[in-house]
Amino acid sequence: MGGGGGGSVPSIPRSICSAVHRKYLSTQHTAQLSIAQHETTTEPRPRTGPAARRLALLPLGAAAVVRGGGKPLVTAITKDAATKLYTAPLKDSRPLVLDLSGPLIWSTCPPKYPSFECHHHVCAHAHSYHPPDCPRTGHGVPDEDDPFRCKCTAHPYNPFARKAGSGDLTRVTVTANDTDGENPLHPVSFPAVAASAPHSLLAKLPAGAVGVAGLARSRVSLPAQVSRAQKVANKFALCLPSGGQGVAIFGGGPLFLLPPGRPDVTMTLAGTTPLRRNPALPGYFISAKGVAVNQEQVQPPAGPPVVGLSSRVPKRVTPPLAAPFELCYDSRELGSTRLGYAVPQVDLMLEGGANWTVFGGNSMVQVDDNTACFGFVKMDKEEKAAPAVVIGGFQMENNLLVYDEEKKQLGFSSLLFGRQTTCSNFNFTLAA
Repeated sequence: MGGGGGGSVPSIPRSICSAVHRKYLSTQHTAQLSIAQHETTTEPRPRTGPAARRLALLPLGAAAVVRGGGKPLVTAITKDAATKLYTAPLKDSRPLVLDLSGPLIWSTCPPKYPSFECHHHVCAHAHSYHPPDCPRTGHGVPDEDDPFRCKCTAHPYNPFARKAGSGDLTRVTVTANDTDGENPLHPVSFPAVAASAPHSLLAKLPAGAVGVAGLARSRVSLPAQVSRAQKVANKFALCLPSGGQGVAIFGGGPLFLLPPGRPDVTMTLAGTTPLRRNPALPGYFISAKGVAVNQEQVQPPAGPPVVGLSSRVPKRVTPPLAAPFELCYDSRELGSTRLGYAVPQVDLMLEGGANWTVFGGNSMVQVDDNTACFGFVKMDKEEKAAPAVVIGGFQMENNLLVYDEEKKQLGFSSLLFGRQTTCSNFNFTLAA
């Protein structure tokens, strides 16, 4: 899944994509999830020189409030209509784009901000993963105001524009609410390690976004820092919306969705599977042992031929704006069910025995009023250590995913439509 399957990590072969397309035909977007201790620190030194004016990040002010330690934090998630990316109001209540493969938080900054020294241990953590096509320049540069001081330089990366930058490692104020799993309780803010970034690095992000919140498996990712600041479990529950507001809870659960009286979704998951690591990438990776379409296992082209007949195949169409999708249909000829279009289900057969089932609500992308496309595409470019299969944001919408770094496992709910609820049914009204 998005971030998984490369190198020594077992994964679905790339050749499977063509076989899945053929099987799909015979029987009848993508944000990426590769399935790839409270620190005692000295405060970073404030920067006020000319370089500080070129890069901006708000320093932690005296007015910052940390409340309710010991409770998970909740934030709303919004899907941007133009870019199809997901944002959360995490940086001083301003939106950051959520990146499951990102190892750190980064943002543009105000004229004055603090910076870490090169020898600080968080500087080493920020350099644990190096962005692709970014020159290695060491951990820092001389401070303009103090030539005897080395300030830590980080390398924020925008995966959507495939562009890296350089900026001081600093602190920003993360804002959210603590929660009991049913409602937000109190506003919470705390200082988080982040990289400052030039405004040019915001290219291709949603309008109004000020940076990226990295959610990957590193010590300076957002989930790891929430875990230390709030003294909660190093795990998070992610429920991406198809519209309206979704929800993320950092620190675990519980998570209750409307209507009232429903059980905790984190305790009624459809399955779990081990999380695997890829040494070259910080994302989330899982192992898939096979793929089935309409409950029949798909063989790669080198294996036995795929043979299938259907009593009715919807008319294929090729609208000019459907790229990169290969299989598109007149959606007026597709039946509807509670789980989306009435099309064959796709099962990822995962390590540990669980199946991640993709129903029509997550497999068919509506590209215009009358056209729906099969939302699985071939990778354009196979990067070094890239996973064989990337599960995109569209496939994750209205599914609860629990990334548990402590148990090193991924939990998933399956499509919530089957429970007569959605990711947009969290009650964001502050508890009385």
